[in-house]
Amino acid sequence: MIARNWAALLWSGLWLAVMAAALTTRPPMPVDETRYLAVAWDMWLSGDYLVPHLNGETYSHKPPLLFWLINAGWAVFGVNEWWPRLVAPAFGLANLFLTARLARELWPGFEQATHLPRIDHLAPLLLFGGFFWALFTTLTMFDMILAFCTLLALLGIVQAWRGNWLGFVLMGAAIGLGVLTKGPAIFLHTLPVALSATWWGKALIGAKPQNKSRWYVGVLAAVLMGACIGLAWAVPAGMAGGEAYRDAIFWGQSAGRIVSSFAHKQSWWWYGATLPLLLLPWVLWPPAWRAAKGFRKLSNDGGARLCAVWFLSAVVVFSAISGKQFHYLLPEMPAIALILARLLYAGDEKKPMPPLDQAVPGLFAVICGTVLIGLPTFGFAGAPSWLNLLASMWGLVLVVAGFAVVLTAKLPLSGRIGAIATLSAVFVIVSHLALKPPLAAVYDLKPLALKMAEWQRQGIALANFSKYHGQYNFLGRLETPVTEVGMLYPDTEKFIKANPKALIIAYHRALPTAAKPIAVYRFRTRLIAVWEASVVARHPGITER
Repeated sequence: MIARNWAALLWSGLWLAVMAAALTTRPPMPVDETRYLAVAWDMWLSGDYLVPHLNGETYSHKPPLLFWLINAGWAVFGVNEWWPRLVAPAFGLANLFLTARLARELWPGFEQATHLPRIDHLAPLLLFGGFFWALFTTLTMFDMILAFCTLLALLGIVQAWRGNWLGFVLMGAAIGLGVLTKGPAIFLHTLPVALSATWWGKALIGAKPQNKSRWYVGVLAAVLMGACIGLAWAVPAGMAGGEAYRDAIFWGQSAGRIVSSFAHKQSWWWYGATLPLLLLPWVLWPPAWRAAKGFRKLSNDGGARLCAVWFLSAVVVFSAISGKQFHYLLPEMPAIALILARLLYAGDEKKPMPPLDQAVPGLFAVICGTVLIGLPTFGFAGAPSWLNLLASMWGLVLVVAGFAVVLTAKLPLSGRIGAIATLSAVFVIVSHLALKPPLAAVYDLKPLALKMAEWQRQGIALANFSKYHGQYNFLGRLETPVTEVGMLYPDTEKFIKANPKALIIAYHRALPTAAKPIAVYRFRTRLIAVWEASVVARHPGITER
């Protein structure tokens, strides 16, 4: 039984090791992770599970599913930091199993050939073996949950095409969960596959032709079901949140990102230029390039067609949208893993390959480990001061792991892939261990957040000069909103007049010399100063950066 399920045990063990390293070495990262924790904390404090809030104001940027899941865990385990940091990563682990299941749905019977590698074993290892996926698995963000919804919807689509009409129900439920996770983005990841089913479906192994009219009626029904699930929250939330919130969740966020992004704006070619980074280390692995030469042979493979539509349609659509981030393409990473696994399936499992195949990714790890060891001594001009805090000797582990991978050249193909997937996990773990000291010194906002909680208990009003992202709210378990000042004149003066004994948190490249703050903390390459309101009143420009 263990031999049969070795791959699942391996990727589960690698996920567990990576998450253990992340939870024990890295604080919640400002500003994204701390912001999402703050929204969940606001929901817990207020008991309002319908309309998310951030620092007491309605939060329209994301739907509530992640925040609901965090609060559900707190209801069971009590308020803690480990549970919310496990929610999204748990979906990352589930995605590996869903990728294996989708492989079996797309290529049924392939796992029965004993002399060939199993696609449902290879695809999840190829997926987790990517640096990009393994790193983002550790983060509290929405895209791993969205990838789960995408995989679930695609499973439903494939099952529906095979004649199981309950697949449409699964598709609709997954779309609904996707809407509650990240809004209409779920349609970009799933609808192209559903609408092109008459093309890839006719080449799907073991599938019978479907009536086109009935098929598209089923797709429409699934879409309507998903939309209804999303609207079951959005309509009452829009009514309760007010006009501005209602406009934001129904129009502003989606249209704003598509027409002219208000954040993360990049050129149309950005994804194409950065894609090789997302495919490390597999883009360095010679068997992947040799296998890619046979892609044309899969032109009549329905599973390969589905994955191609899934990936390419998302890249084209997201390239046309002005706002771009690496993690927007996380739901498409399983498509690449599945295609590569299918291409590698054509080779004999026990057929020897050139010894240099494992040497390329192995030596890449050796180089990265060596650079890490020497990084603090290189003395780059303008390098951040925290570079000297790196626990750089952890690079030795990466060097040893790289050489170990080089020695796995004689293993069967699945073993070689498992070795590189393990190397990727080691890469992420070493990164966390090496960065632990600088992260604690310049990224951990908890010491200031706890001090702010103490001040609030003393009845001292607090303000944040410039845009506030809620980064202290959960870390300090703050129960009163932090006032945002310095955004619209004369909000600072009004706040000081109403709260003469208040404290104002400000951010500086260098500390002003006109007065002395009551406390100073480091954050990234800047300093956080806590100023008494009376000092700011006497020196109006002292809070400027």
